[in-house]
Amino acid sequence: MDKILVVVDMQNDFVTGALGSKEAQAIVGDVVDKIKNFDGEVVYTRDTHQDNYMETQEGKNLPVVHCIENTEGWDLIPELKPLAEGKKIFNKPTFGSEELAQFIRAEADKRNGDLQVELIGVCTDICVVSNALLIKTFSREIPVTVDSKCCAGVSVESHNAALTTMKSCQVSVF
Repeated sequence: MDKILVVVDMQNDFVTGALGSKEAQAIVGDVVDKIKNFDGEVVYTRDTHQDNYMETQEGKNLPVVHCIENTEGWDLIPELKPLAEGKKIFNKPTFGSEELAQFIRAEADKRNGDLQVELIGVCTDICVVSNALLIKTFSREIPVTVDSKCCAGVSVESHNAALTTMKSCQVSVF
């Protein structure tokens, strides 16, 4: 069975920048190891906003400027930049990537459903859960898993709540 690893939003602003946390910093080593040892295709997402972020619905509800396209905060963390060279990166203007979900669906269709998808990254309770559920919606018959030790949420409580939500929606969590 073919495998795809989705590395969600491991960007400077979510690890050490505007919305960084000690929890996000703590998973970096595990994320790097997972990517280096993954037996399959690795793809990435990048939260991507524009200069008018504060005028958007998200900006009004989360008034912290972050991941503005082509800034240092938008870049993948230094530990991942060399690992992402030549890989598919989905820039997403919101929590979940419809383009990613459609890509996974097309890959599953090419393989007659013989595909597994695993997600890691940040934030468990916002972008990881959003993408896991979109993938499950677009490709409901393929196994979708989340490696909890390679994820970090806004808080430990919201991380755990997101893991519970994903389990309820038939996303395997380990």
